[in-house]
Amino acid sequence: MSLLQNLTSDTSADPRLALLTAWLATLDVVDVTTARPASADASFRRYFRVDVLPAHRASLGDTLIVMDAPPERENVLAFVKVDEMLTHAGVSVPRIVATDYEAGFLLMSDLGVTTYLQVLDHDNASTMYAEALEALVKFQASSQPDVLPEYDRAFLLREMNLFPEWYIGQHLNATLSDKQSAELQGVFEAILANVCAQQQVYVHRDFHSRNLMWMDAGNPGVLDFQDALYGPVTYDLASLLRDAYVQWDEELVLDWAIRYWQHAKSAGLPVNQDIDAFYKDFEYMGLQRHLKILGLFCRLHYRDGKAQYLDDLPTVMDYVRKTAGRYKDLKPLLRLLDALEDKQPQVGYTF
Repeated sequence: MSLLQNLTSDTSADPRLALLTAWLATLDVVDVTTARPASADASFRRYFRVDVLPAHRASLGDTLIVMDAPPERENVLAFVKVDEMLTHAGVSVPRIVATDYEAGFLLMSDLGVTTYLQVLDHDNASTMYAEALEALVKFQASSQPDVLPEYDRAFLLREMNLFPEWYIGQHLNATLSDKQSAELQGVFEAILANVCAQQQVYVHRDFHSRNLMWMDAGNPGVLDFQDALYGPVTYDLASLLRDAYVQWDEELVLDWAIRYWQHAKSAGLPVNQDIDAFYKDFEYMGLQRHLKILGLFCRLHYRDGKAQYLDDLPTVMDYVRKTAGRYKDLKPLLRLLDALEDKQPQVGYTF
């Protein structure tokens, strides 16, 4: 059923859809009756794909994407700002065609229907990740302070606190003892000490296989960057190589991380000059992100009714356990998880 047909049947059920359709009609560049859902999103944003009228296809392509971002919930201006920054850095992102900032609507170019996640395999992964890391270095190399909000200690801690609230409290239905709470806060402090000491660059914050598009040229197309911040240099690398939706052997991840580190150093990026220290930075940053994700995915299920995110918890927890088991100041997290999940401690190496 088309967008227009939906409206005809019941405009009162979705007033934003009515506003969006009316706005598109005023632009006279797309066939409003062809609008159909383009993708799902964990936020309050919605996306529709719409056919371009024949007279405009030479300049705009066959289809465009419409973003519906309720202004009380989402920031369209931030999307446009980071889109311009990425474009200037030489990264493939949607081209903005039309905007209605007050209503929260955007019309933009279509980067296609194929995500990295859909086509990644062992044969093409090294090439695809090399292209993604090239795009990442371009974005990071364009970094300047005081352009994007800072990804600071308070923000990082607030994200990690989603873990005890939503994963432990809601998902496991558990309550921590005072001792357990203190130990968890000690782990948080160890993580924050590392990541807050890292040098800062532009951070996409969700640079992973579902937000990277596989295209005929200019790979990857980059999406979902409106929440970009100025923060730890290893964040996006951890987001990409320790992806919640696809997992690779440790040897491959290490190889790709080293290749990024070499490229980043040659580009003058402020990565740790010692490879072992750099990899530790990468691991601690990944752990911060994964603790956040465990809480976030549970919140998406229990609060927002998006149960599909629970399917990815085992992959994320595997990352958490492996990282926590490798470093002495993170071991209390592993003991806590063992106690909560009634598992026997695992024997492993500690650094």
